[in-house]
Amino acid sequence: MRRGNLITSRILQLIPTLALAIVVLFILVRTLPGGPAAAALGDRATDAAAARLNAAYGTDQSLLQQFGVFVSNLAHGDVGVSFALKVPVLQLIAERLPVTLMLSLMGAVLAVLIAGPLALLAALRKNRLADILLRGFFQVGLSLPTFYIGIIMLTFVAAGLRLFPVGGFGVGLVDNLYHLFLPALALSYNFAAVLFRNLRSSIIQVISSDYVSFATARGLPRSVVLFHHVVRNALISTVTLFGLNIGTLLGGAVVTETVFAIPGVGRLMIDSIFARDYPVVQGMMLVLTLVVSLVFLITDIVQSMLDPRIEN
Repeated sequence: MRRGNLITSRILQLIPTLALAIVVLFILVRTLPGGPAAAALGDRATDAAAARLNAAYGTDQSLLQQFGVFVSNLAHGDVGVSFALKVPVLQLIAERLPVTLMLSLMGAVLAVLIAGPLALLAALRKNRLADILLRGFFQVGLSLPTFYIGIIMLTFVAAGLRLFPVGGFGVGLVDNLYHLFLPALALSYNFAAVLFRNLRSSIIQVISSDYVSFATARGLPRSVVLFHHVVRNALISTVTLFGLNIGTLLGGAVVTETVFAIPGVGRLMIDSIFARDYPVVQGMMLVLTLVVSLVFLITDIVQSMLDPRIEN
């Protein structure tokens, strides 16, 4: 298969994926119990007050009519206005999403930097002490949820040792990176554990393959065999796994933001769900779906570059 044809087919697959996401997100948001009027009025809710708010929000229309308005506005680049904050959703996304993406990117980079070298070390020291200790270390990462890892780091590293801020985002790029390092490290632990297990297994499998034995028998330097033949081929499945877990990483970033009081989409998303703020939830989830889809596309491109079976 040629790389150009593969990329074209993946791009075309984005269209039905996003169309399905629009329908599913619209339906899921409205299956939440209660509604925006009841959430806004609380104990003061009366039938008349609820009817006025539903009319103002447009939620008194049928689901089909609401969906038609949503799609029509979306076609014009309008995601809507927040019911609770009275602010355009695109403005909220522009303010909050870059923080979440920066945190997720830092978490992904740290996960790769941690898992890559350690997986290679563990594979080359298979069943020895280093391998056993590393597998045990990352098994803990697989066993603990991200928010619990964040709480531990927040308690001991930030509040206890005072090496990092206990929350916030900071001012300026350097300060932003400083504030986000500990949350990103907490976010990366579970992700690094997944990458470590896959990459270690792949390296061990590739090392025992015939073409690696043939390359070694030809007298090629160990470094050439290791990085050109072993690591490159072992990375194919790991790159795929990396892309497939981006959605999980973004979900973990939302939770991590809540633990570390980071002004990303996490707190806003949770508050919007409780407030039944349909436009915010729909807009945020749609943008995150688009981000994940683009990451999948980039993953396919990188995988095609690593796979020798795919032609240029």
